Amino acid sequence: MTGDLVALALRPRRGLLWSAIGAAVLAAGASVWLLAISGWFLTGAALAGAGGMAAVWAFNYLLPSAGIRGLAIVRTLARYGERLLAHQAALLAFADLRPRLFARLAAASPADPARPGGGAIAAHLGGDVEALEDLAVRKVAIGGALAGAAAGIAGALLAGPIPALVLAAGLALSLLLTGALAPRLLTAPHRAHGAALQSLKALYAEYADCGVELAIYGRTDHAAAILARKALAVDAACRAIARREALLQALHLVAGSITIAAMLIATHAPLPLAALAALAGAGAFEAWGGLTQSLLQRARVSAALGRLAQITALQPRPASPPLSAGAGSELSFGWNGQTALVRPGERIRLTGPSGCGKSRLVETLVGLRADAPQGIAIGDRPVSDIGLDHLRRLFALSAQDAPLIAGTVADNLRLARPDVTEADMWAALATACLAETVHALPQALDTWLGSAGARLSGGQRKRLSLARALLADKPWLVLDEPSEGLDLATERQLCANLDMWLQETGTGLILINHRPGLDRLAQRCFALQAVSPVA
Repeated sequence: MTGDLVALALRPRRGLLWSAIGAAVLAAGASVWLLAISGWFLTGAALAGAGGMAAVWAFNYLLPSAGIRGLAIVRTLARYGERLLAHQAALLAFADLRPRLFARLAAASPADPARPGGGAIAAHLGGDVEALEDLAVRKVAIGGALAGAAAGIAGALLAGPIPALVLAAGLALSLLLTGALAPRLLTAPHRAHGAALQSLKALYAEYADCGVELAIYGRTDHAAAILARKALAVDAACRAIARREALLQALHLVAGSITIAAMLIATHAPLPLAALAALAGAGAFEAWGGLTQSLLQRARVSAALGRLAQITALQPRPASPPLSAGAGSELSFGWNGQTALVRPGERIRLTGPSGCGKSRLVETLVGLRADAPQGIAIGDRPVSDIGLDHLRRLFALSAQDAPLIAGTVADNLRLARPDVTEADMWAALATACLAETVHALPQALDTWLGSAGARLSGGQRKRLSLARALLADKPWLVLDEPSEGLDLATERQLCANLDMWLQETGTGLILINHRPGLDRLAQRCFALQAVSPVA
């Protein structure tokens, strides 16, 4: 599936890729012939100078000089075009791939145990996709390497077939050595580097989320030490990769040097042609380095593909038949050995000791997990048989941890309904007792809140999450500790506002709370008993 995504990403950019390959071929050929003609020209000029004035006057320097200048211009322009087109194709193609991978993550069931966490996602969609971008650029370099090798062999033929055969054999030997040794030497360190970097990014993201707590309890130095150890593992893997790549590149250089020496020994051509063949061989090995470099990167790309396969292997939640008319008329869930029935528009409250499964029950009800011990159904269908897209139409959740995105107040509210008006936003904020706070912000609704709503207090984040749930306009409002972090006066006002809103809209309520300030919102109360932890 990862290969399919890469192919799909590159397919719209095939024109750019072929143009880049054409430029690479032109640049490689020009580079080899520039070096070869320069060698022939300098050797010929030296011999002419040693032969006296008659030889100097007979030596034609105009045509090779013009050729050298022309090839230099062609090489420069072609190399610029190759770089520009190859990187443009790669960046555009894999800018499209990132949303595809994110869409796969979004389509997967939130309860899927194979679904990576936020830090792991950042690592996957960052470094590993960059490795695939490098793969696209290397595809272009392969065309240039083949063209450079062909141009070098053609130049060597001018000195005779034997030098050309020696060059071809040397290029093949270098490729075989690199192809055989690169996987053995580089696969393990590239995997170690990817795993270490992913672990470092994931841990950093987790520590960043609880940075305030670390500072309060004086654990920042401890966290920094752990991150430093993770970074040392990344550095060690980088050093191992660098050392082994240097070894392989040294082997390529040695193979090139031996090959050129053998070409000079094997040729019986005049000295200028021998110089042309030798420098054509040097140019061919230089261009051939692009192909061997792609082999060096194969282990990195393979490791990246393996990690991205964890994302592409995530299965979307199976589609379920749409809810029929009236199917959502009644909720039911297991309650202390009985079945509790809740009618549309009814308000209920779930109570019980901490850890008894209240949050797990409501999160299973809205489709965020699938491990509630109670049997839960909508109408006559178990929640597990109802697709997440259908559950989203029924429930608006304001969760206990009140997650917010890095954006403005309005950005966070528009998650509920992209077409929501400012008037609706202010009405929801007023109901959630947050309108005055937002009015006091520097840019009101357009104020940037930072990562996870960092600009707001815990209670303010809870109320912004509540306002967002109100704007969703769903048949059921699910609130998990909505008054946590509020003073008593604000809690009383919030209770009155919610009571009025629920009466006006006829929305059903499922409430979890430990504080008694919102108790009167519910018409019925269900006390859950403690359950054994889920393994």
